Amino acid sequence: MRAVRFHGRGDIRVDEVEEPICGNGQVKASLPLLLITLPPRLSLESLTKNLGLNRFDLPLSDYVAVVNIHEYLAGPMIVPVTPHPLTDEKLPTTLGHEFSGTVEEIGSGVTGFKVGDRVVVKPNLFDGTCSNCSIGIFNCCEKVAFIGFSIVDSGHAIPLPESIPLDIGALVEPLAVAWHAVSRSPLQTNDTVLVVGAGPIGLAIIQVLKVKGITSIIAVEVSERRREFALALGATEVLNPIDVDAVTQIRALTGNAGADVVFECSGAQAGLDTAVACLRVHGTVVVVSLWEHRPTIDTFAVVFQEKNVIGAALYDDGDFEAVIDEIASGGIQPRPMITSKIRMEDVDERGFKALIEERDKHVKILVDISA
Repeated sequence: MRAVRFHGRGDIRVDEVEEPICGNGQVKASLPLLLITLPPRLSLESLTKNLGLNRFDLPLSDYVAVVNIHEYLAGPMIVPVTPHPLTDEKLPTTLGHEFSGTVEEIGSGVTGFKVGDRVVVKPNLFDGTCSNCSIGIFNCCEKVAFIGFSIVDSGHAIPLPESIPLDIGALVEPLAVAWHAVSRSPLQTNDTVLVVGAGPIGLAIIQVLKVKGITSIIAVEVSERRREFALALGATEVLNPIDVDAVTQIRALTGNAGADVVFECSGAQAGLDTAVACLRVHGTVVVVSLWEHRPTIDTFAVVFQEKNVIGAALYDDGDFEAVIDEIASGGIQPRPMITSKIRMEDVDERGFKALIEERDKHVKILVDISA
């Protein structure tokens, strides 16, 4: 069977790999092209009918961890070159962590699923024994890994209602990241909220904020197309930091107080600087972005204005279900985030390279494994 795999810097290949056998406690999902292992001891083969490609955090792997755009350009950073302690797997890694699919085969001992069920997957794995897991914070596991390189607990398979198409199902994972980030913040209904960076996660956060009843959402983004997306998906103001002084503009919009809550989604030093500078006294910056190099932060502003800086990693139990409920009810309508659909053979040229060279044109590129 075929699989799209990351071999190293700038090296994406469609490889022939051994097709998995559906054994005891396992299920297999269509299409028979790519292996994704799932609970309860479920193995969902080719759960990735749709793999979401994201500029900052490109799909996770079948056998290893996240392959992000920086790794494609510079080589493995998060993906382990030596065997991962949880999975014993390493490069090359099969892509895919934002996926949806249909169960086509069930092994003995599996309950709660049947052939024909449509599912999305909560992909993060944890060891359950580290200091963070021991206090129930599994999303911050010290040995975090991702499906599909291991057989995992059945809680990772989340039913997808018939009313939600499979391509939209592939967006549940990034929306769950956004849902968790918003849940981490001390958000109040009347708050003015700033989102720095309107890439896939920033746009997802804007949609979650709208669902939460926030009526004052400011987005800062350099890309014209993504500023348009931000407005369409719920932002009330958008600013281009190249054309205007974003700090001055946001101060003017907030009576010189600053935003109550800021979500840093750019992964750029200038973005973090803007986030801290635009935050009111006692406000909170939630850092959601991933960083290639460690940024610096204005500690004088943090100390003397008692600003709060927190992080948001992955998702908690219930986040996927909450997002699915909102999509099903029409509260979240994420289809505009899908800007292209491609075949697996085109994942390098029309996937990774398109996200790098045509950044203004794309938010999410879906790889249709069936094409």
